[in-house]
Amino acid sequence: MSPFKIFFFTTLLVAAFSVSAADFNTDVNVAWGNGRGKILNNGQLLTLSLDKSSGSGFQSKTEYLFGKIDMQIKLVPGNSAGTVTTFYLKSEGSTWDEIDFEFLGNMSGDPYTLHTNVYTQGKGDKEQQFHLWFDPTANFHTYSILWNPQRIILTVDDTPIREFKNYESLGVLFPKNKPMRMYASLWNADDWATRGGLVKTDWSKAPFMASYRNIKIDSKPNSNWYTQEMDSTSQARLRWVQKNYMIYNYCTDHRRFPQGAPKECTTSS
Repeated sequence: MSPFKIFFFTTLLVAAFSVSAADFNTDVNVAWGNGRGKILNNGQLLTLSLDKSSGSGFQSKTEYLFGKIDMQIKLVPGNSAGTVTTFYLKSEGSTWDEIDFEFLGNMSGDPYTLHTNVYTQGKGDKEQQFHLWFDPTANFHTYSILWNPQRIILTVDDTPIREFKNYESLGVLFPKNKPMRMYASLWNADDWATRGGLVKTDWSKAPFMASYRNIKIDSKPNSNWYTQEMDSTSQARLRWVQKNYMIYNYCTDHRRFPQGAPKECTTSS
């Protein structure tokens, strides 16, 4: 192969599989909100706001088939009941794939609920919910989605809170064929978000604001994340979180699954 062809091929690879860090101007578009989403500080900070008229949101300029995405977020402070702040991956179409972080607001002094879910071919129903071991409104914290062909690992400040493995061999759907775009949003969901919709949004506290910074997207398949597994230390930390901070697990919801837990919940391999 000629030197020019080698250079051209290498350039294509770099364009297709890249690592980007901490520049919202480069990585995302503010997709909706009519000015309520703002990129500030030369692309280092992005704020979303919500008032009674509208929320706001942004999305990545690129789709990714597998990757590791880190985002630092500071959630809506004070009485955030009825609001939902999100950070997630989603593919296009009616049979979409999706990997969710959703932060359900609460009344002042009550903890946020971190809602997670995994969809494949438009089918979800794999919810796990957590309280956090810190105040997510006081400072920025790092929320990460690692998605490779073998597993999905969700982490908070490098502490794993959830692992969803590829059990296609057991007939369990796993998202691996559709590229996904990264999305984030702040919106009103007071019909369900806080205590099942019993607590409504207090619009006298509007506008509500969530802040995002230090976005890092790694979609290079030769990076460590592509084959990453949970070591014994990570597994111990995962058990600690799930024992002390998990408040809902679809695997143990016998009313939803009276015939027994889904297959991925019962395997030990």
